[in-house]
Amino acid sequence: MDTNVIVAIITAGVSLIGTVITVMMANRQTLAAMSEQSKLTDENIKGKISVIETKIDELSKRVDKHNQMVERTYSLETRVSVLEKKGA
Repeated sequence: MDTNVIVAIITAGVSLIGTVITVMMANRQTLAAMSEQSKLTDENIKGKISVIETKIDELSKRVDKHNQMVERTYSLETRVSVLEKKGA
């Protein structure tokens, strides 16, 4: 083989190895950054879920109070109706 061909093959091989190593290192860095971002996002989502659960609990308490008031109002209306019938 001609010396120029051998030099070209060696140069191509070294370039290929350098490129593969560079891509692998960049990939590792990207994966590490994505993993860190994922952890931050997960923590953020958990915090928001906690806030939503608290608000749902508060709304449930308000709905319970409202339902109790409706039941008491119905009971009072029934009593008034009975008293009106007795008075009539």
